[in-house]
Amino acid sequence: MKSSLATTALLLALCGSISHAEPMTSLPLSAIDSDPRTLGWMQGFPPPADKLITHPESNFFSFPRLRWTVCHIRELLPTRRVGRGLGAPQPMSYALDDGIDQVTFMPLGSDQPMTWADSLLANYTDGILILHQGRVVYEHYAGCLQPDGKHAAMSMTKSMTGLLAEILVAEGTLDDTAIVASLVPELATSAFGSATVRQVMDMTTALDYSENYADPKADIWQYSAAASPLPKPADYTGPDGYFEYLKTVRPQGAHGEAFGYRTVNSDALGWIIARTTGKDVATLLSERIWQQIGAEQDGYMTVDAKGTPFAGGGLSAGLRDLARIGLLVLNKGALDGEQLFPSAVVDALRYGGDKAAFTKAGYTTLPGGSYRSMWWVLHNEHGAFAARGVHGQTIYVDPRADMVIVRFASYPVASNAQIDPTSLPAFQAVAEYLLQKNTQIIKDSRQR
Repeated sequence: MKSSLATTALLLALCGSISHAEPMTSLPLSAIDSDPRTLGWMQGFPPPADKLITHPESNFFSFPRLRWTVCHIRELLPTRRVGRGLGAPQPMSYALDDGIDQVTFMPLGSDQPMTWADSLLANYTDGILILHQGRVVYEHYAGCLQPDGKHAAMSMTKSMTGLLAEILVAEGTLDDTAIVASLVPELATSAFGSATVRQVMDMTTALDYSENYADPKADIWQYSAAASPLPKPADYTGPDGYFEYLKTVRPQGAHGEAFGYRTVNSDALGWIIARTTGKDVATLLSERIWQQIGAEQDGYMTVDAKGTPFAGGGLSAGLRDLARIGLLVLNKGALDGEQLFPSAVVDALRYGGDKAAFTKAGYTTLPGGSYRSMWWVLHNEHGAFAARGVHGQTIYVDPRADMVIVRFASYPVASNAQIDPTSLPAFQAVAEYLLQKNTQIIKDSRQR
């Protein structure tokens, strides 16, 4: 099949389907040395030939090129706008805390402590923002990202799709016990047809579908070819677009028995949402979220050749706008005294999914976790849960600490299992620091 390797690599990376650790074959350039500004990608009028990142001539999602690409998806692929509306942005309140950089934690599997500031470089952080009690206490930009820029959210897109579905369920518009074929008859003969909507939302569908990237015959390659927005080769005879591909997925096993992280579930959910509401995911995300939170910038989503938004990984957005969404979720759908969606939505997310089904998947850095409506639930003592995407994308919500952390990154390896050891302990350490500081402030005020 004569398809662009660059397109395939980007679509797979945006899928965020790589779930387990992949060993690094060689020591990559450091975050400082691989900074796209340092390497000079796409700089000049025109840029020198060896600094071009174009499509389809270069593998634009290979490291270190990806450190430029994650902020420039729209220059490489067609997209659909996630509009913010015409109102003024909702201003964010700031109370920056200089002490956060020196917060120290112990990375998983290490006996050497690390500071928060050092972890940003270790994790190839492009942008990170921390909200505590509704105020910005930390904000940092690096690499390709500036405050007015956008960054690929990768599989955090899935969590936006899952959030929309959970809202529809809570409002009674979507029945999560319904059989998928009753809502999307075109999927009746596929593996999805006999699954419930909830099984799709929680990725406990039983699919004969492989995302083994080492196997050139794995289903993920056919999925990626179908999803490519570029003209198909003359000899191509496969499905065209996300929806056509979904109809070809065959069943394997019984639904509901095991969690399996497969991006095709997100696109099936996107179809269910579109059929239920009469609006595609990008439009509904704009109407229900982006236009309601006082977003600073439009977002955008990549699309297939038929204009279908990529519900599994196509979103790019600004850092502060994803922080606004994190805060909305932390506050159970409330914003400035208005309930934008039922609090039951977040109650369902926090409750989590089937722990036993999740355990079978073998996520070693998330012991005791679960997956619910395309959000990762840690079930730790703080009740934390997160949207996650490959290469280090995160919206981390900690209800006990009244904290939201949003991070964009371009880590050399896609798998979050590689970045979790210096991320999850760091997030917990900052939460404990903020809690302790808040306790001390209260104590001091009482002593006055």
